[in-house]
Amino acid sequence: MHLVSSRRWRAAAAGAVALTLVLVGCSAEESFSYTPPEQVDQALPDDTTAQLQAAVDNAIAETGASGAIVGVWVPWSGTWVTGVGTQSVEDQTPVTTGMTFRIADVTRMMTCDVLYGLVDDGVVKLDAPVPEYVSGVAELGDITLLDLCNGTSGVGSSENAVRGMWFNTPERVWAPLELASFGLGQAPVTPHTTFRDSDSGYLLLGLALERASGRSASSLIAEYVAKPLELAGTSLPGVTPAPPAAENSLTGSYLPAIEGGYDCTAPIDITTISSSTGFTDSGVVSTIDDLGRYVQATAGQALRGDGARPDKYANPLPASPTAPSWYQATGGAYLVGSMVGQFGWTPGYATAAYSDPATGFTVAVVLNNATAGSSPAAYLAWELAAIASKAPAASGQTAPEFGLPFTAEQYHQSITDLAICATPPPAE
Repeated sequence: MHLVSSRRWRAAAAGAVALTLVLVGCSAEESFSYTPPEQVDQALPDDTTAQLQAAVDNAIAETGASGAIVGVWVPWSGTWVTGVGTQSVEDQTPVTTGMTFRIADVTRMMTCDVLYGLVDDGVVKLDAPVPEYVSGVAELGDITLLDLCNGTSGVGSSENAVRGMWFNTPERVWAPLELASFGLGQAPVTPHTTFRDSDSGYLLLGLALERASGRSASSLIAEYVAKPLELAGTSLPGVTPAPPAAENSLTGSYLPAIEGGYDCTAPIDITTISSSTGFTDSGVVSTIDDLGRYVQATAGQALRGDGARPDKYANPLPASPTAPSWYQATGGAYLVGSMVGQFGWTPGYATAAYSDPATGFTVAVVLNNATAGSSPAAYLAWELAAIASKAPAASGQTAPEFGLPFTAEQYHQSITDLAICATPPPAE
């Protein structure tokens, strides 16, 4: 995460807290360069990495995954970027950091980045009503594109209704509106002022942005996210069923249900599936270095125009009625203490990524089995963040005043409480 990226683009580029952006030229298409925060170029201390390793090993065992890819970037202390475990029970190929995987709901942040990019370019307005761009949703006449991005549209989620179909027919290609309709068919909650975790909202937002721009969602994510940040391994693939990448994909799997639980000894490979199951909600693929670089940049709103308003994360809402005060949501992201990020699952993968915009402190993780849902990935990321936040400063560095409102032990226990596979007993 040390490279500088650039492209020619229409919008002016932005300075963001703790991120250095360089603007040159004065033509209509200005040059954009992004430089991540200064990062100590060394490994995290052995004691810290041992704790991080133990946390990942525990999550793998409890969730029925065979492997994980993890990135932890502590600017004042060091990095830990590693693959853990193997591709599958049958395939004992070690997991490596260069493998491509599905980033699940982190896609939502990218979709919102596209929205704000198109707004800055004058293509759409945040307060445009959804039916202006999406047909067949007249009931959303008072719902705006901003509502879809912020999760305040009131519409329900589709995944519970279609989950079984995803696993049974991974080769099926879904139309975004067809997939979203399962969420639209649910009773809405109060819009505008209530956050609701809704995949349908981000499917509709992607469809609206395609209609407004006359371009595919894949090309929009490439133009507004991947190219400016030089995320060479990041894209929204075409709908033809395929692995995350033509070569070197992380194997994704799920566990078959049996009486009383799941068969943790017989995972089923679902690496090959259509990206249409996620589209602009959860369809993007990436690598761990790209994912870390991306969440670090978007947490600091590095892709926004200079002085652009409104602030994407300025008015968060409680993530749920029972959420602690430090856990909020807006702008396609969750705000976890001072960190900004996202988490979720898609068939075969559970992914989470968060970054603190003031310091550049960043954590990203993927587990290659999402049978236990999305929470274990979030909890693992939080556990890793709590451990890494206490890493001592490297020689010549000064640790900032940075803390988190939870402990590693708290979310280690949360992962255990959600376990679907028995943790093996400790070695004698």
